[in-house]
Amino acid sequence: MNPFIINLKINEGLFLRDPQTTKLGKRIIENSVLLIDDLGLEQFNFKKLAKQIESTEASIYRYFENKHNLFVYLLNWYWEWLIVRIDLNTMNITDPKRRMKIILDVIVDTAKRNTEIEFVDEEVLHKIVVTEGAKGYHNKLVDEDNKEGFFLSYKTLCGKIADCILAVNPLFPYPNTLASTLIETANNNIYFAKHLPRLTDLNEDDDDLVENLKEMLEFFAFNLILSSKGKMATLPQEKKLRVQ
Repeated sequence: MNPFIINLKINEGLFLRDPQTTKLGKRIIENSVLLIDDLGLEQFNFKKLAKQIESTEASIYRYFENKHNLFVYLLNWYWEWLIVRIDLNTMNITDPKRRMKIILDVIVDTAKRNTEIEFVDEEVLHKIVVTEGAKGYHNKLVDEDNKEGFFLSYKTLCGKIADCILAVNPLFPYPNTLASTLIETANNNIYFAKHLPRLTDLNEDDDDLVENLKEMLEFFAFNLILSSKGKMATLPQEKKLRVQ
């Protein structure tokens, strides 16, 4: 099947001019992904980006007010891309367990795709989300950004996963928590495998890293969703300890 060529709908508050509508804008997005991957978010700036695209800082500022907004734009792009892929891959799937497995596959494996955006390397963008993504909302601007709706795409993505969790087990008490935890767990364990291997049971050098990660997520997800049929597990009564 030939991949669908799509444009993603990104929150308009993140940009001054939609970069998807011009050649220069697409070059800004394409090279921002490559440069952040190469330098890291802290070392990335508009001066270096302007040199990369052989343009001026002023031309970039016509699209984005600052580096933070550009970075959150890239995160939104990634979240919207996952939403599209989930919708395409689960379109005719009625079995909720099978839908859940497909969703986990989409979260984990960026190499399998049926969408195409010519100016973004999705696998490099995924690497950025793994290594830098939390910085988009673990900062002092998070409440202000949230009021502007900058994280609606992430909430929509988590909402789709939560809906599927409830389709598997309508009585599961923590669908939103599990949805966001599965995404963060996938990203964190890829990062841990590469940089902090004692914090994960995955091995970066394993040829089946992606498949092992998917199996781990399925283990967590289905054991939690189906373990007690949505009822709270009861723990043995113990004497309360006074914390000093």
